Amino acid sequence: AEQLLADWNQLLDRGEYATARQRWLDVHQALWTSFPDDQRFAQAEVRAVWLDRGTIVAARSPDGLARVFDRLAAAGFNTVFFETVNAGYPVYPSRVAPAQNPLTRGWDPLAAAVELATERDLELHAWVWAFAAGNQAHNRLLGQPLDYPGPLISANPTWANYDNGDRMIPLGQGKPFLDPANREVRAYLLGLVDEIVSNYDVDGIQLDYIRYPFQDPSADRTYGYGLAARQQFQRLTGVDPATLSPRDQANASPRERDRQRQLWQQWTDFRIDQVSSFVGEVSDLLARHDESLVLSTAVFAHSEHERLQKIQQHWEAWARAGDVDMIVLMSYAQDTTRFERLIQPWLLETDLNPALVLPGIRLLNLPNEVAFDQIQTLRDLPAGGYAVFAAENLNPSIHQTFSTTQGGEQATAEPIPYRQPFHTAASRYDVLLQEWMWLLSQDRLTINGMTAEQWFNEAQQLQADLAALADRPSAQGLQTARQRLSQFETRFRLARVDAINQSYHIQVWEHRFDTIADLLTYGEAQILGSSRVADQRSR
Repeated sequence: AEQLLADWNQLLDRGEYATARQRWLDVHQALWTSFPDDQRFAQAEVRAVWLDRGTIVAARSPDGLARVFDRLAAAGFNTVFFETVNAGYPVYPSRVAPAQNPLTRGWDPLAAAVELATERDLELHAWVWAFAAGNQAHNRLLGQPLDYPGPLISANPTWANYDNGDRMIPLGQGKPFLDPANREVRAYLLGLVDEIVSNYDVDGIQLDYIRYPFQDPSADRTYGYGLAARQQFQRLTGVDPATLSPRDQANASPRERDRQRQLWQQWTDFRIDQVSSFVGEVSDLLARHDESLVLSTAVFAHSEHERLQKIQQHWEAWARAGDVDMIVLMSYAQDTTRFERLIQPWLLETDLNPALVLPGIRLLNLPNEVAFDQIQTLRDLPAGGYAVFAAENLNPSIHQTFSTTQGGEQATAEPIPYRQPFHTAASRYDVLLQEWMWLLSQDRLTINGMTAEQWFNEAQQLQADLAALADRPSAQGLQTARQRLSQFETRFRLARVDAINQSYHIQVWEHRFDTIADLLTYGEAQILGSSRVADQRSR
């Protein structure tokens, strides 16, 4: 690989493109074949997996589900997003929902999952479909008519949402949606979440389909015209949103066009607020029940403008408001280059504190080496971990790779960022320090303007400050650790490493400094912030 990098420019200069490409492919395969995947080198991070309804149904019993959890634990996962509500059906016997999923009747998968996760020291978060209320693909499994809207809308027709062609199911998407503006819909969903956290010892809730369906305003294909939404918007503006269009009317005056554009933006903002305010209500409900409950959302990694216009999903606002603990990106890509393009804006350019950002990787049809490459890419970026979709795609080969590189007893002993952010920051720094000490011992690392002894003393002091903050969290300890981290990072920018890819080494270290800083901010909100709330309540 190093020889190819050294020869690369000459190959291009001579026009030997076919040779360059073939050598590239050969090196790529050789690197993967010789990759040391027989040893553990994961770090303290969130390692999450979506445990899908199909795998739950196939388990058939607590014993069958135990075998699934054994595999997840062996693979080193520490967080399970357990599909609890899908297409309007909970997998457990509910007093709130119209019906339990027919494919899980006769047992309670959620109760079994909570027990199994606890026995294996895994976190279990109930994964809940929010506004998607049915699924045509699921109808086929249940022997229902293709146009069956699911148990919720079937029992409550006024809860349905519609597109601007009066269709409940958007073209090509296969799922009817609820109207987020409908107060009865919101009360029902909040009641369902309350039932889950009151009756099951879950560690968190994940909201999925927390959006409107995909739309194309440029083609005048829009969605959100439920009865409640239309009535509320008309009371606010005097205009039925069904009469509005994102397109300019050809015969309208400039003044009328401006008015129509303003109304359309107001209608878009109205729908955005229905989703965002509901997230806030779920956050408040969980905080009242138990502040330790984690709220995450499965969201798209598209640009902010695209999401607001096409699905009305403003998760940046949820993060900055402190309504969610984790933003889990559905950043699915078939190659690492595309994957990086999707996640880098949110990891490198956008401040989403105090929420953690967790990129997602879809395993379906993804070569094992690409999946592993994407995980390794995340470990070199300021990410708190990753999530893989889904358990049903965890084939024996990738499972073995996970087991050897991130599994074992150490997997459950490591701190999880959203539970122990200060401990995770200290652990992440310890790994960095080990790497630097090894490079120093090989005479491959120098710090300009500092002797090795000076650098070692400062490095150890930062280690001690982070460890002290983890053991005894305090505002003063946080301030000390932050100041020391900032000073040390400034000095470390002068580092030089003896390697052909020195710039990449330095960049990765900067990203890991950023990760530690983000964990300190998260800990400030989750640990010190919670303590302040508790103190105020006690007074």
